[in-house]
Amino acid sequence: MTPDPGAAAPRADTPKEPRGTAQVDLDHTDLTVVRELQTDGRLTYETLAQRVGLSRPATRARVQRMLDSGAVRVVAIVHPAVRGLTASAHLSIDTHGAAGPVARTIAAMPQAPFVTLTAGQRAIMTELRTEGFAELDRAIERVRTLPGVRTVDPLITTRQLKDPYLLPDPPAAAELDELDRRILDELERDGRLPFAELADRVGLSAGATRSRTLRLLDGGVAKVLALVRPELLGMGHLCGFAVRLDGPTDPVAEQLASWDRVSFLSACLGRADLVGTITAESLPALLATLERMRACEQVSGVESWLHMELVKERYDPGAPAPAPDAGAGTADSHPL
Repeated sequence: MTPDPGAAAPRADTPKEPRGTAQVDLDHTDLTVVRELQTDGRLTYETLAQRVGLSRPATRARVQRMLDSGAVRVVAIVHPAVRGLTASAHLSIDTHGAAGPVARTIAAMPQAPFVTLTAGQRAIMTELRTEGFAELDRAIERVRTLPGVRTVDPLITTRQLKDPYLLPDPPAAAELDELDRRILDELERDGRLPFAELADRVGLSAGATRSRTLRLLDGGVAKVLALVRPELLGMGHLCGFAVRLDGPTDPVAEQLASWDRVSFLSACLGRADLVGTITAESLPALLATLERMRACEQVSGVESWLHMELVKERYDPGAPAPAPDAGAGTADSHPL
């Protein structure tokens, strides 16, 4: 979804390839491997090999090739509540002049894990996550006052309804100590770190590290999984949407969340009642999904936008923010 320098101009309806990412074609077996890792990114090579019908060395080689190419990343996604990130909003932003520099300035904010350039009524879409609504208000105000920003239209999240990466329930594990947090920090960088190497990095025995890691994962504190560019899965057409309703939210939300092509959905306050993402294999499929959405009972309006360039998507707080003039980041997850 991010740009491929030196390549021909990309189609406006297709996410661009991240800078610094090698071209890679995934065959049927690669895709099978990826889908297993999307469910559990720490599957052993032995288990993974059995599930995909390859030898352990062949499976390891395929995984390493995909990781080295940048097409796939395996990382821990930590529950926002563990980081104290209890408030979030989706901002639609219009600019004076070029939107790219403004988007990269927003991407440098630690409160902005997601920033994209879009085609539609607004030039930029971004997500903010903060420790409470007072900080969220300050972050929104900071975006409003950035040079080049014309207008900011926020949708304040009330509930996450569907997210391929966010754990659905609050963490069940007990309060974390410093060693737990160091384990999470390492897994956010590399979700497939062997227990022995992870133990060396955090200063514990391999057995103690394994026990703590499994407690964190089983307790819903984090989930290790593969992040992959959607176009490599044949789902390279991404469209954000905002839905206005005439009646209760839950019946429509449950209906939309059950659709395979709706990859992300949240309830919100603002100009719309629901905001989300359609991930589709083609423009006709995307259009058909929007039309089906408009036809839903109690839907009074649907606003939509195409994603042109993903500037930043990093939900691991320990990762360095891109510089304001840096290139785009990796495109793994759910743009809005």
